[in-house]
Amino acid sequence: MVATAASAPALADTSRTTGSTATESTAALPTVDVSTALTTGVEQSADATQTAALRLELRTNAQEAAEDARKAAAKAKKEAEARAAAEERARERAAARAAEREELAAASAPDASTADSAPAAETPAAAPAASGSVGTVLDFLNAQVGKAYVLGATGPASYDCSGLTQAAFRTVGVELPRTAAEQSTVGTPVAVSDVQPGDLVFWGGTGSAYHVAVYIGDGKYLDAANPSKGVVIQEMSYYMPTSAVRVL
Repeated sequence: MVATAASAPALADTSRTTGSTATESTAALPTVDVSTALTTGVEQSADATQTAALRLELRTNAQEAAEDARKAAAKAKKEAEARAAAEERARERAAARAAEREELAAASAPDASTADSAPAAETPAAAPAASGSVGTVLDFLNAQVGKAYVLGATGPASYDCSGLTQAAFRTVGVELPRTAAEQSTVGTPVAVSDVQPGDLVFWGGTGSAYHVAVYIGDGKYLDAANPSKGVVIQEMSYYMPTSAVRVL
């Protein structure tokens, strides 16, 4: 009986020890704030989404800026080419007008040896009837392509505009007057939209034309253009004539 009584306190002590250990173990577990963790996760996710959106926006803006720059460069190039072409046409027109004015003045000046005795020549009103064909005229003209333009020249090595047309029509028995202004008064006037191969086309008014060429078909004409080009074939749309006559 004494031994049993002594064992009871020991059992009680063991119980107290076990309870104390459980309490200490529970106290040692970390405390987790679930609300704070969730808030932090949401904020991080929002930051990541915002960063991705910003990067996408920057990339889109860069692409749009590059496309705008490309379009602006293409537009500037096109405008520069158009200006250059317009300036070239203006230079050619000015050169042709100046050349024809000088040519007309030279043709109008009386020869010193005959000025007192020879009567003034009248401007022909019409060209003689043709004794050849348009094909002959065009063949002659095509054979002159590449030759030089020289003011006052009538061939065979070089020509000015009216010197070339005069030489071409002479091959079929048609004697045209010397200058573009005079040549614009011969033959039958036709609309520029109705020209046929072999027709003379002019720039300037009837009786005051400053340049002449021959329409060769397919929307093209052949002329002694200027000193920089010489005798060439050109598109009608590049330098549209203002009038035309038919002599064949």
